[in-house]
Amino acid sequence: MGAVFRREVLSYFTSPIGYIVLAAFYASSAFLFVASALQSGSTQLNSVYSALFVVVLVLIPILTMRTMSEEKRQKTDQCLLTSPISLPSLVLGKFFGAFLVYVMSVAITLVYAVVVSFFAKPDWTVIFGNITGMLLLGGAYIAVGIFVSSLTENQMISAVISFFFMVALYIIGYIAEFIPVDWIATALKSFSFATRYEGFTYGLFDLSNVLFFLSVIAAFLFLTVRVLEKRRWA
Repeated sequence: MGAVFRREVLSYFTSPIGYIVLAAFYASSAFLFVASALQSGSTQLNSVYSALFVVVLVLIPILTMRTMSEEKRQKTDQCLLTSPISLPSLVLGKFFGAFLVYVMSVAITLVYAVVVSFFAKPDWTVIFGNITGMLLLGGAYIAVGIFVSSLTENQMISAVISFFFMVALYIIGYIAEFIPVDWIATALKSFSFATRYEGFTYGLFDLSNVLFFLSVIAAFLFLTVRVLEKRRWA
């Protein structure tokens, strides 16, 4: 897994993708920070983290679109599939490589909290709750993106499908509001990433929400392994 992880991280910075994702996240978060916190004189960063949800929706498909599809397009997936490394280790190496780049993006928000602390004492519980939520949310979306990338050799198709899939997981809670059948509405809300993420923006560490995102990560990485297994024996 370590070799795949190092190869994956290196690939992000020998191509424009890593720089594009980092630059776009830093620029977007800086704009949101200035617009919603500095200009209003507020020490609350909740609105910044809430708005970053949309940024994550756009950037993670770009981050994950090449993880598996590029290997398939260049036929290097055959080398990986026949190598001594296990498929779970291969998938985990890919996942943690993309996740590290994402962590580097989210880390900038700690700088904003430090800046705010020079003016007033921020609520660190809320800030760390938001960061935890963003990491769990990002991890879940990265797992979804890697799974979609394993289904096609076209990076753009992977990015587009991932984006719409992630948007669906985002808005499913809002769709539930218009469903008159209570148990269906409740079930849909329980799968809504927006609903699950909302509590973290207030600094609430709900174990059920943590387990939900971890379960999504495990489920989609497992599905990716199954896709690769089918391809290995095809």
